[in-house]
Amino acid sequence: MKIVLALIVLAGSAQADVDWAKGLVTADGLGIADRHAPSPATARGTSRRVAEDAGRHVLAAKIAELPLARGGTVGAAAKDPAVKARLDAAIADAYAIAGEPETDGAWRVTMAVPIEAVRQAIDGARELPPTGDSGPPIVVIDGAGKAKPAVGWTVGGVHAATVWTAGVPAWAKSAPHVTASKIERGAIEIAGSAATPAALFVIATE
Repeated sequence: MKIVLALIVLAGSAQADVDWAKGLVTADGLGIADRHAPSPATARGTSRRVAEDAGRHVLAAKIAELPLARGGTVGAAAKDPAVKARLDAAIADAYAIAGEPETDGAWRVTMAVPIEAVRQAIDGARELPPTGDSGPPIVVIDGAGKAKPAVGWTVGGVHAATVWTAGVPAWAKSAPHVTASKIERGAIEIAGSAATPAALFVIATE
């Protein structure tokens, strides 16, 4: 007998979160154990896959709500079939950052998609100049408190990878700083930076 496991998302029970400081969208998924499995250990094989797919389902809904720096939402941008196809691929590539097996064979997992993957699905991959990525790997932007976390900000004319932090994190303490000179229409203008499109921009909101 072939057993088909359905993906069920319980209303009000699915948790999703956006961590702009880590650059991740996360969502929880639950995989119910197959009661016909001979043992909990056997059930965990299929319930893990169901849990991950459930997490992806919740991720898709949360990602659609993300604001775009230039206005609108990711969901609105996904009306473009090409964008939707790339977003679907990014969600399909979601990975587990936590997982907990239950004694009855069920699984609870937390799935994640990088916000940068969402941005690239909309704006395309960053293109390096002919000189390569010889610039600093991390650049801290000061004076950008008026900017709000969103997908697709350009920094110095570059479609940039960004994280948004309340202060400068320890791993960016030695990174060079630049000051935002103008912020409007999804663009942050800066001066005096040698950063390439390969840089990660840390936007210090405090």
